[in-house]
Amino acid sequence: MEEALQNLTGGNLTEVKVVLATIVMALAIYMIGLIAVGYGVVKLPFLAWGPATLAHRAVGTGVVLIALLVGFACIAAFGLESDYLLHGIAGIAVFVVLGLKIAVIRRWRSLNSWLPVLGLTVLALFAVVWATSAGDFLLGGGEE
Repeated sequence: MEEALQNLTGGNLTEVKVVLATIVMALAIYMIGLIAVGYGVVKLPFLAWGPATLAHRAVGTGVVLIALLVGFACIAAFGLESDYLLHGIAGIAVFVVLGLKIAVIRRWRSLNSWLPVLGLTVLALFAVVWATSAGDFLLGGGEE
């Protein structure tokens, strides 16, 4: 599978994952700003709460899809390596918390008050995943 992914990325699998992971992290930060407007914590003259909330959901769908793609590429190419234990645990945890957040939104509406906590937890987990992979790569001068 790693060979197929390397061929698909022109031999730049690591670099592609770093770029995509960085995009996910940037969008996750952007989403916090959007939902702050959605909850009325931040008021912007050019963005109302309704469109901010819709944008948060739309961007979130894209973030989940990109994160799944990157996660699949990581597992397919490298498996679960003990050298990256924190990265792997945080990666699994981010999808567990995302699943819980989606379940609250769609099924367990009585738990809506937990959405900010779940969202900030997702952001924190994305930050750990990014820091233990793309961050290491970028700050380490491009070495895996």
